[in-house]
Amino acid sequence: MSAAGDHHTEREMPFGFWRRSYAMLVKEFIQLRRDRVSFAMIVMVPVMQLLLFGYAINTTPRHLPTAVLVQEDSDLARSILKALENTSYFRFTQQVHDIDTFDNLLKSGDVLFGIEIPRGFERGVRRGDRPALLVAADATDPVAAGSALSALGPIVQTALAHDLFIGSSPDPPFEIRVHARFNPAASSRLNIVPGLVGTILTMTMLIFTALSVTREIERGTMENLLSMPITPVEVMIGKILPYVLVGFIQAALIIGIGALLFGVPIDGSMTLLALLSTLFITTNLAVGYTFSTIVQNQLQAMQMSTMFFLPSILLSGFMFPFSGMPVWAQYVGECLPLTHYIRIVRAIMLKGATLQNLQYDTLVLLVLMLVAMVIAVTRFRRTLD
Repeated sequence: MSAAGDHHTEREMPFGFWRRSYAMLVKEFIQLRRDRVSFAMIVMVPVMQLLLFGYAINTTPRHLPTAVLVQEDSDLARSILKALENTSYFRFTQQVHDIDTFDNLLKSGDVLFGIEIPRGFERGVRRGDRPALLVAADATDPVAAGSALSALGPIVQTALAHDLFIGSSPDPPFEIRVHARFNPAASSRLNIVPGLVGTILTMTMLIFTALSVTREIERGTMENLLSMPITPVEVMIGKILPYVLVGFIQAALIIGIGALLFGVPIDGSMTLLALLSTLFITTNLAVGYTFSTIVQNQLQAMQMSTMFFLPSILLSGFMFPFSGMPVWAQYVGECLPLTHYIRIVRAIMLKGATLQNLQYDTLVLLVLMLVAMVIAVTRFRRTLD
């Protein structure tokens, strides 16, 4: 009897193994179907990467915003500007009449290039004096400026040859004098290190606060918190403020290492940089806190933070030129805090920009912070109810 039972058990073992495995397989699919956030991440992350890299990323940007300082209005000046525009690298958005406005536009990042046609330019060309056409470039992003500058001379000379009556003279009728401002050596580290400040802060601040409320729920301490006489705003402030200090320490470490080891200059005000960094840190903490009120567990909080961080790093201008993206991608990028902070930190450190130069980006960061805080408090109040 025992031998027959053992034989029957051995025969049932393979079938039992597959039944149990099948039961676990069904259980996992049911759990995945119920976890809609995780299922959405499985679908959305590869789709988002494909769309962003396929449509939004362009390492050879065109139609770059350019200011013109025309100190003489002549046929030759208009021909040069038209030829520059025909290259498709330059898009004239501003026409200024003094050097200070010209410099402020470059410092604020409103334009990436400035074309200056000095007085007496056409007369100098006709006399054979080879006057200089001045081109100022914002070289904080060497990739964005490099392709346009490399194509500047030959294309303009070819386009204007029939207008200038060059004839057989081997010398060009005028000189193109390029001034690569803020990063004349086109060093990539001067572009990357300031951007890393915002990128690292975005990643860590989102994760820290996105896990804050979900951790309380999973540990069972949220019920004790809800029973206390405390308002949603007080809870949010209490959870956000410690991480503001953490963000300061991170920013100080990155900036300090960048300055000491990589020679990144700090030409602007450290006080202004600290104040605007506080605004950026608070904005990211508010966004992360909003995520923590939406999700149900820490895994979902990490997944949602990843979904926010991925477009931030790709559409902010950190890895790829912002001006090279299509218009729809630039609109999305303008809604991301990292886009504006990267402009701010690069402008302060490399250009010596002031608050007057950074009004737009500062205002957008402030609006994003307030919107995120209102959403976070509103959703947490629902949790309290």
